[in-house]
Amino acid sequence: MARRPERLAEALKEEISEVVGFELDDPRLESVTVTEVVVADDLRDAKVFVLVNGSEADVTATMKALQSATVFVRQQVAMNLSLRHVPHLHFARDTAEENAARINSILGELTVSGELEDKDGIGE
Repeated sequence: MARRPERLAEALKEEISEVVGFELDDPRLESVTVTEVVVADDLRDAKVFVLVNGSEADVTATMKALQSATVFVRQQVAMNLSLRHVPHLHFARDTAEENAARINSILGELTVSGELEDKDGIGE
């Protein structure tokens, strides 16, 4: 039974991504990416980590929009996944530093492989 929270977390991640990405008609939510969902062992709560592109003001507005949409998102997830009990969703901002490092790494790899032009001539 120890695997159940992980399986539920993966299903929730996919479904929340769909609901936030396609079913919510709020321009503040256009730059939201669900990066991870962590479900408590008792399956009552789920922490939804999101990455938001934009300024601090954009991030703040987006997080408020997500909080406002939590009930709708939870209802849609329950319906789409046919769950009787959906964990309470708690949206949290993902740490951007890890993602920034990953993006820099990808850009470096693209530069080395020649798929991205290196204007400084370092990759040649």
